[in-house]
Amino acid sequence: MKPTPLSLPAAPGLLRACLPVAAAVLLAGCSILGGKQRDPVTIYSPQVNVTPDPAWPQVDWQLAIARPNASRLVDSPRIGVRPVPGELQVYRGAAWAQPPTDQVETAVLRALEDSGRIAAVGRLSTGLRSDYRLAMDIRRFEADYAGGASPAAAIEISAKLLDSRDQRIVASRTFTQVRPAADTATASVAAAFGQALSAISGEVAGWTLVQGQADAQAHPRR
Repeated sequence: MKPTPLSLPAAPGLLRACLPVAAAVLLAGCSILGGKQRDPVTIYSPQVNVTPDPAWPQVDWQLAIARPNASRLVDSPRIGVRPVPGELQVYRGAAWAQPPTDQVETAVLRALEDSGRIAAVGRLSTGLRSDYRLAMDIRRFEADYAGGASPAAAIEISAKLLDSRDQRIVASRTFTQVRPAADTATASVAAAFGQALSAISGEVAGWTLVQGQADAQAHPRR
């Protein structure tokens, strides 16, 4: 499935009609002159599977995960693709079931919950009385050809672990995962995102446990 340019000059009739419309309407298809409808939209939901590393520590503290930050272009229901450096397009007739911020937050949360290595973990929005807080910025969530014949799913996340008592930064790190798609089909690209998201959420979860436990041992709570 071919990508559609984000820039207006490349597809003026379609994008001028659709860009001001809310995401929910974009998924349903928006009207163009003459009542013609857009092509049907396929919704993709990457499958995420994280296997806990035996080296991850067992911890007795609690963690709250803040909703990740991302630019509007990154956190879009449209699936972004970079055919050449400096040019961002979207796949025609395709969208995410959840925006990237929700995908990343859910993937990291489930990785920690399913690991069984932490006393309690939840979303910051739930009001969990946590010992630590995990903040994430999503810098990239796009398919990138990078000069190749097929694209790769590229995800980059900047993470910070903070002490909830005084907002002290315990540790910070940038994580990157790039997983090649089997071919140029949108379904193959979505599958590659599932692999990249599984890998990066496992990395973030393990790092959080290790860094938080080291800090908890160095700064015992009374």
